[in-house]
Amino acid sequence: MRKILSACVGVALLGLATGCGSASDDGAAAASTQSASRPTTVKPTTPPKPPGPLTAAQYQASLTQVDQHLAADVRALTTARSAENLSAAMSDLAETLTTEAATVAALKVPANAVAANKTLQARLRAASSSLTGAQADNVDLNARCGGVVYTSQAVQRKLTADLASAVAPLRKVGLRFGTTLPNLGPEPPDQRPSNGDLLVRSGSRGSGQLQVTNGTDRDVAVSVVTDGQPPAKPHLMMYVQAKKTATISRIGGKYHIYFKSGLDWNAKRRQFSTDCSFSKFDDGFGRNEGWKVDLRPSSLGNASTSDVDAY
Repeated sequence: MRKILSACVGVALLGLATGCGSASDDGAAAASTQSASRPTTVKPTTPPKPPGPLTAAQYQASLTQVDQHLAADVRALTTARSAENLSAAMSDLAETLTTEAATVAALKVPANAVAANKTLQARLRAASSSLTGAQADNVDLNARCGGVVYTSQAVQRKLTADLASAVAPLRKVGLRFGTTLPNLGPEPPDQRPSNGDLLVRSGSRGSGQLQVTNGTDRDVAVSVVTDGQPPAKPHLMMYVQAKKTATISRIGGKYHIYFKSGLDWNAKRRQFSTDCSFSKFDDGFGRNEGWKVDLRPSSLGNASTSDVDAY
């Protein structure tokens, strides 16, 4: 007998060992198998494109926002009425400046503003450093010298000066920044007295004489204070410029010598406004005597001095 070989071609092509059934069964199996085995095509994903540079209008909006963030802390500087409040305002502003510098650094700015934006970052950081450096260390002392308002104004002028070199480059490309910065105008004119100027003379006169040599790098105001009187009410006060000598004549009664030094003399307050110091000679001076004193520190000196409270 002729043997009949039955080949299940459709199934064999799929590599499956299945039995052979009727034509209709074979077709269903093939269809089912093909549907289950069809590979899934996954299209490659395209990574998102990084955002393009800000438009000029968008960058301006960011700069305006930086100004607004600085505004509250700048206002706190102007309203401080104690050294403690001023110190706190400076600390808060320094932190805000650092934060805004990081914000500005993250911006993708228009091509014509790249250099100006880098300058802005640098100046914001520099302004922050100024507020936490020597300026912060001397707030309490300077407030006792020139007063809180004067000290605050000096801080505000320094802030505006620190950021001025960032304002100009932005302006050149048509952008605004610094609209909330203080604008106090020019610094007060120098009120430095001449060497030997008598700033105060009161009370009786005598034959006492005092020659003062200022061997330091700072101007000093020397006060002759009658026994029993506070240094804020001197019998005489004489201004002696750095590295110069001056003489007070016709001093009446016994007295003590106080002297203060610093920068930025304030004629109204009769005080230095910044970096001030206050001292006195420990020994008193007799009536109608003549003395020469040298304010230069020296290990060979024969008169001791002590620091005193601000006056």
